[in-house]
Amino acid sequence: MRVVLVNMPWASAEVPSLALGVLKRAVTSALPNAGVEVLYANLDFVDWICDRRSFTADDYQFFSHGSYFEGAGDWVFSSALYDDPQWRTEEFTAAKKDRLPGDRIDLCRDLHQIVPDFIDDLAARICTGPVPDVVGFTTTFQQNTAALAAARRVKQLSPRTLIVFGGANCDGAQGEALHRNFPFIDYVLRGESEVSFPQLLDAVQHDRATDGIPGLCHRLADGSPKSTPMAAEPLPPAAVPGPDYDGYFERVATSRAGRWSDPQLVLEASRGCWWGEKHHCTFCGLNGSFMQFRSKRPEVFFDEITDLVARHRVLDVVVVDNILDMGYLTSLLPRISASGYDLRLHYEIKSNLRREQLRVLADAGLLRVQPGIESLSSHVLKLMDKGVTACQNVRMLRDAATVGLVPEWNYLYGFPGETKAHYTPVITQLPALHHLTPAESVGRIAIERFSPYFDRPELGFDDLRPDSQYELIYDLPPAQLMDFAYLFEAPPQGISEHTADVLRASMQEWDDAWASSHLDHVDLGDRIVLTNHRSHFDWSTHQLRTPLEIKAFRLLDQPRTTASLERRTGAGSQEISALLDQWRKLGLLFTEGGHVVHVVPAAANQELLRLQPERLQSGGPWPVPAINGRNR
Repeated sequence: MRVVLVNMPWASAEVPSLALGVLKRAVTSALPNAGVEVLYANLDFVDWICDRRSFTADDYQFFSHGSYFEGAGDWVFSSALYDDPQWRTEEFTAAKKDRLPGDRIDLCRDLHQIVPDFIDDLAARICTGPVPDVVGFTTTFQQNTAALAAARRVKQLSPRTLIVFGGANCDGAQGEALHRNFPFIDYVLRGESEVSFPQLLDAVQHDRATDGIPGLCHRLADGSPKSTPMAAEPLPPAAVPGPDYDGYFERVATSRAGRWSDPQLVLEASRGCWWGEKHHCTFCGLNGSFMQFRSKRPEVFFDEITDLVARHRVLDVVVVDNILDMGYLTSLLPRISASGYDLRLHYEIKSNLRREQLRVLADAGLLRVQPGIESLSSHVLKLMDKGVTACQNVRMLRDAATVGLVPEWNYLYGFPGETKAHYTPVITQLPALHHLTPAESVGRIAIERFSPYFDRPELGFDDLRPDSQYELIYDLPPAQLMDFAYLFEAPPQGISEHTADVLRASMQEWDDAWASSHLDHVDLGDRIVLTNHRSHFDWSTHQLRTPLEIKAFRLLDQPRTTASLERRTGAGSQEISALLDQWRKLGLLFTEGGHVVHVVPAAANQELLRLQPERLQSGGPWPVPAINGRNR
């Protein structure tokens, strides 16, 4: 049996396909006689288009990531799906003229006209030589239309070849709609496929019934679609093998994409979300089939990382877990720190981790983390059911700067129940944060399938419709699009566009100022020295010398109420109030929800003090506090 697994545009060119790498390993383990090939058609497309157009890494990134909420990547390949180089070109142009730059719209239109030739070339190559028995397509984010177009053309060239779809775009009702509306797809696997895909191949090879395979969409003898129930329980971690990435690294070494940036490894230690099991964040639709959190044993995942690092000689590792297994802080990560590998890791974490925990991450090689900050208003965070406060989020930004981590985060708005009053006090304090890593984007929330906002209209979104991008891409009636879509529109909730514009402008000012802004401190025991360079605060150095100042500053390393400060310092309310007022004028504090936290990272020299406490006893000499290192 010959099996070809295809990774279509617009999958990231910088990393191999985790889904197909794992499936290849699962199939070869379960069916040793099957010949399995992973075809990186996304890399093939890079070379194909670069031979015909001036096309850059930024252009590819625009389609693979930057235009996801506009659907530009899927629209480009709709011309190949529907055999029409002009498929809804005027409608797309009109809809996006105020949402995308003109040069991007021109690029979309140009690619839209020529990509049918790429699909023809790709399908002919797949069907050349020994005709594959099965061609499987993974589809996540903006791979859907390219995968459909290629599958349709393969089926035309080789009707006996079975077409199988799987991936995040096939979960739940989406998979049934995909199978129902595109009859050239023989099978769709919904949910986790590490066991069900080998079962399907085995059934096909031996002409056995497929009725017992969970989550399978198949066709009856008359061609009508039928689906089996999805699995009742998630797969245990032991059922998920490590990926086989040999095909990717062989191909990227000869691709122009390999010259754009250094390839990275992408790995998965866990599935589900332990926080979501208790409190599903209202806007999050990332865990479709199963929220139940499961993680690989730390020694198993450590071997997986080190084996792939050694095999492919790549130190950049992106871990795609929805959330860090907190047990890894005392098991996996210290072992990585001691391994001798100079890894550069990326991980998603919860934003209330403390500095000591962040330091464990940094020591293990993490450079960037995705902490899911989302807002600096405790009220709005409560509406999200995030389980953190605004001051904890600011503490995360401050402590990340101290230990050398770059947090990647977005500022979201548009939640039912929020008002201008939950934003204005935050906006007025943003200049005090200009030395900390700003949000990468500011935007109104989109409603995602599988999120509480989608499933529970009583939360505030009771008039949902498929996002407008789907009508520009697919020739499907509204009722089918409701099952097919992942993104949905609804009447806007929360703050007005005027308040949102003020928020965006303030966040843009933060982004513009960040590279030249600086604030840090060194705690010398009998005094604390602060250095500052921020445009809104006209001072360069300041010292805290009195016992009250020193104790209060140290206490505000954690969010506290003024009553707590009074109790812990023994000072009166007027004395504490005067001190906090002075520090606010200096831009040292963030205040929200009745709590206060200081925003001053420890200087690089303070970290040296942590490692060499004897210098504190000797009285110096003390170098000038250094500017915190940045990775951006």
